[in-house]
Amino acid sequence: MHRKSIIGVAALAAAFYVGLTSNQAEEAMPALQIKADKTGYVPSQPARNQDPQYSPVANQNQSKQVFWGDTHLHSNFSMDAFIFGNTLGPDDAYRFAKGEKVMATRGQPAQLREPLDFLVLADHTDAVGAMLALQSGNEMLLANPTLQRWSDILFKGATAEHRELEATQTSSDTPRELEDATIRGNAWDYLTSTADAHYQPGVFTPLIGFEFTAQRGGQNLHRVVIYRDDAETAQALLPLSPKENSDPRVLWDFLQQYEDTSGGKVLAIAHNGNLSNGIMFPTAELEFGDQMDSEYAERRARWEPVYEVTQIKGDGEAHPLLSPDDRFADYESWDLGDFAGVVKTDQMIAHEYARQALKDGLAIESSLGTNPYKFGMIGSTDSHTSLAAVAEDNFYGKHSAQMEPQPNRWKDAVGGRGEFTVPGFMMTASGYAAVWATENTREAIWDALQRKEVYATTGSRITVRFFGGWDFSEDDLLAANMPDIGYSKGVPMGASLLGGGEGTSGSSPAFMLQAAKDPNGGNLDRIQVIKGWEDSEGKVHEKVFNVAWSNTDLRTMDAQGEIADIPSTVDTATATYSHKYGAAELSAVWQDPEFNAEQKAFYYVRVIEVPTPRWTAYDAARFDVEMAPYVEMTTQERAYSSPIWYEPGA
Repeated sequence: MHRKSIIGVAALAAAFYVGLTSNQAEEAMPALQIKADKTGYVPSQPARNQDPQYSPVANQNQSKQVFWGDTHLHSNFSMDAFIFGNTLGPDDAYRFAKGEKVMATRGQPAQLREPLDFLVLADHTDAVGAMLALQSGNEMLLANPTLQRWSDILFKGATAEHRELEATQTSSDTPRELEDATIRGNAWDYLTSTADAHYQPGVFTPLIGFEFTAQRGGQNLHRVVIYRDDAETAQALLPLSPKENSDPRVLWDFLQQYEDTSGGKVLAIAHNGNLSNGIMFPTAELEFGDQMDSEYAERRARWEPVYEVTQIKGDGEAHPLLSPDDRFADYESWDLGDFAGVVKTDQMIAHEYARQALKDGLAIESSLGTNPYKFGMIGSTDSHTSLAAVAEDNFYGKHSAQMEPQPNRWKDAVGGRGEFTVPGFMMTASGYAAVWATENTREAIWDALQRKEVYATTGSRITVRFFGGWDFSEDDLLAANMPDIGYSKGVPMGASLLGGGEGTSGSSPAFMLQAAKDPNGGNLDRIQVIKGWEDSEGKVHEKVFNVAWSNTDLRTMDAQGEIADIPSTVDTATATYSHKYGAAELSAVWQDPEFNAEQKAFYYVRVIEVPTPRWTAYDAARFDVEMAPYVEMTTQERAYSSPIWYEPGA
């Protein structure tokens, strides 16, 4: 403080004492004897304890807010992404996620409408960085005749043979030189250090991670591993390659070894199983033999708290064969076969979708004591273009550079072999992971994933709140501090609601739901609660409840609990729509009318938007192309919350 200011304070104090008696002045003076040190600094006075306190948040736990991210993105450090033509590296991926404009591989400028809060660059650990080493002329790699031929195909213009290289990505007999520890170690050091370089706590969080590309033949068992740690800690152990062993149990061994070695923390996320041909969610025989036992159930529950329910390869929430009474179950379904082109059978589908797995988990828990499928739900991109872009009107493809915006990408092959080919129009512009965390840091976001206080969207940034308790009221829902009430009187998404306690006897749990539209997306059509439960005979069931919906003047619930479809305003010729129908926000307090206190159950929220143009409609309008009549031109974006599990009391 300047000397003039100090003098001013003293003069003000002197004036204040005029008119006081000597005793009054003597009692008051000590509190105002402010002295400056040699620098002119005046120390603050000791704080006084005041009751009641004015600030309502001063002694509360920090409130949670929603953060948006992608936990499954690939750069050109992934062998398949490089072979697919991606030229963008980790730095490009982070800059794009942070909202910067970058040049996509095909030379088009690309930018997000809104930046992401966090990103996991999950490059495949098998042959990570090897294609870049081959491009730079690594002598050890070029000494292998097969890799010399790959080099000729990739770098000397033999493009007609490119498809042959793409087929190698699901092969287990690629040249062993690709797994060279030095190349993989250098790549891992670079990837982790680059993540640290882009870390801005409170602004943007790169979580270190990798993809363990496990599979049995062509059956997809991929997992993404996410670290809570910085580069130095993550570098303590070179990530496991599935070329060593694709059994997920071997990955869990590695995760335990990493935590024991480094003192760090990791978790794994299985991604949607609709290319697993029936082995992602086993109930008896495991993926690599043996039978389901309590050890498997406990370890899967321990290491895989979250499931990636929606991404480029379709949506994995539900399937119409498993949920025939759910009118919204057939959404972006990929049910052709696996990576090797083996055609799928109906029997396989029961072990590929999240809702059925959640139900099966209840039954497994009854027999083995642990629910291996007590997972939260997120979405992510699985983009191999380094661009985490999922908006239908700003979709830069996901599979290869050829799938970036261009007139024929809707019919060009994304992939496929054997008895089928996957055309470009099947690419799903999905999805994102939303987490409820106290702050935008590695620790807070990882902790939210671990405790499952997360949800999935197919791309729209819909805000979803979901609490379960025993005495929520309409007043609680309408209160300005609704989230505080939700946490104090109940549990959030991802948690368990215990029965048998005081105040629960004879009552049905109450669920408080709130959803708000993406400011840049479509209005909301409805909120639904999906319930799954196990009956007294050990059989599992499901039911979809419509809880809140828009345009109640036009639509009412019928005797079967159904709501008519929202009218569509989409003009597919121009790829436009209006906000004539739908709501900006929907909310409800809902009680299960069929609740049985003796039955284990789970509840999760599905929020559905009004119809809007799909990316194919935007492409058709922009490039003036006519697509086949079977190509979907509209979509209804959605969000899936993590469940709340009801557990009966002892």
